Amino acid sequence: MMNEIEIGRGKRGARAYSLDDVAIVPNRRTRDPKDVSVAWQIDAFQFDAPIIGAPMDSVMSPATAIALGRLGCLGVLNLEGLWTRYEEPEKVLAEITALEAEASRAFNPAVTQRMQELYNAPIQPELITARLEEVRESGVVVAASLTPQRTQEFYRTVVDAGVDIFVIRGTTVSAEHVSQNQEPLNLKQFIYELDVPVVVGGAAGYTPALHLMRTGAAGVLVGFGGGATGTTRGALGIHAPLATAISDVAAARRDYIEESGGRYVHVIADGGLGSSGNIVKAIAMGADAVMLGTSLARATEAPGAGWHWGLEASHPENPRGDRVKVGTVGPLEEILYGPSHHTDGTSNIVGALRRSMATTGYSDLKEFQRVDVVVSPYQAK
Repeated sequence: MMNEIEIGRGKRGARAYSLDDVAIVPNRRTRDPKDVSVAWQIDAFQFDAPIIGAPMDSVMSPATAIALGRLGCLGVLNLEGLWTRYEEPEKVLAEITALEAEASRAFNPAVTQRMQELYNAPIQPELITARLEEVRESGVVVAASLTPQRTQEFYRTVVDAGVDIFVIRGTTVSAEHVSQNQEPLNLKQFIYELDVPVVVGGAAGYTPALHLMRTGAAGVLVGFGGGATGTTRGALGIHAPLATAISDVAAARRDYIEESGGRYVHVIADGGLGSSGNIVKAIAMGADAVMLGTSLARATEAPGAGWHWGLEASHPENPRGDRVKVGTVGPLEEILYGPSHHTDGTSNIVGALRRSMATTGYSDLKEFQRVDVVVSPYQAK
């Protein structure tokens, strides 16, 4: 039963919770953190930790995707970003990070306009092939992302280049897109014909997630405009508090397992996970893994050099994101595995997850999804 409240005489709405509204609580048992496993597997691919690097130019380059893979995680390359539009994207990245800003939030129409101009350069299929081959030659799992609008145009190039995991990522992705102007992507047919696992999203509720699972997706991204760079709530009035969204999609997964006779679809939280505490709570709410942007954009190796932005920031007609100053915390390995010198959850995020699981008595990620939680709103620092 959804907890609906009356907003006014003509409208009722469900009460939804963000990750800052909930907290996990200890139980009767604790464990040694060394006895806890945070390993994660999707399809035939195994990882040391449930961490996925978001396909954002400020986070993932071929080099950082390789580095993340060598650290036991998964990096997803954005195939609509600067790396597939320019032979030498480092020069463009340097220009973006040097654009004048009035504040740390950096809302500046001149910055947005220049980013729109830079991202207007055409995507070059030969660069898609070259970037993916660079990652493949390193020996790590190759993952790449396209938006639904670009998938039909470039997916064959991606598959021919040898991608291991294909991600279809947008602000929101539906199993049934209706258009009078163009032939929409038939997700079910597309995934059926593809020979690699496909992760799709974002989704923000039970019904849309269940429909995506029925397409044959290996994983569903959960989130909608909740990241540090997004302005979707202000621009479009659309927002999905992540704790409730993850829980709803996890319920869809449970029901789909029964409906399909045992097929498991991974739930991946995406957006609004800038601290280790929120990563812990996302998994406690039912996520199998997390897709990180801000956390990894703070790495010294990150292409954004302390700045962070998403593809939405350069949308030619309706930009819904800013270039945000997130600063630099330390090397990628320190951000993931420590040792940490920060008290705010910005480094040793895997160690924090392991310690939270040990403190509450759980030995692996699937068990930890059963941890007790309470509604306990607080003002996040």
